[in-house]
Parts: sequence; structure tokens; C-alpha cells
Amino acid sequence: MRRMGENLRAWRKIHGLTAEMVAQRARVSRDTLRAIENGHSTSSENLLAVMQVVGVIHSVVDATNPVNDDFGVRNLQRTHHQRVRQPRTTHPA
Repeated sequence: MRRMGENLRAWRKIHGLTAEMVAQRARVSRDTLRAIENGHSTSSENLLAVMQVVGVIHSVVDATNPVNDDFGVRNLQRTHHQRVRQPRTTHPA
């Protein structure tokens, strides 16, 4: 989380945005933004809101898309309509 926070701070500065501007646009408190930029845990909602404001949300969405990964592409068709079930366990008699 620390590296992500540092990266978000860098993007904020690259865009010439003050911490107050980002906090206001993301609808989070200044303390919450400080916590995010310092690598502390926060809600995913707050983190994604800050990512949206500093312009990196599309990169995050793209990174989670299985078609952007060779392994995902190879296995997506096979698993697209399958339910994921827990493996069966055998109980000792």
C-alpha cells in the first residue's frame, strides 16, 4: 500500500493538484487522503475515488480485465459459464 500511496501522490503532483483539491473532488477528508498517500489502509471506495481524481482508474480497471493477460485469455473461455465450487473434502469415518 505504501508504494501505491506514493504513486498516487506523484500523480496528484504531476496533475498540479493540491491535496485539498483531490480530497474535495474525491469526497474524502484531507486526513483520509493523507492516510492513502502514506500507505495506510482505507476503504476501497475511498481509494478508487482518489484514483479516479488523479486519472489512474482506467489503468486499474484494465489491470483487472482477464483479456489483458495471457493466462486470463487462455482460461476465460473455459471458465466463463462455470460456477466456482469449493473442493469436496472427505470426512474421516
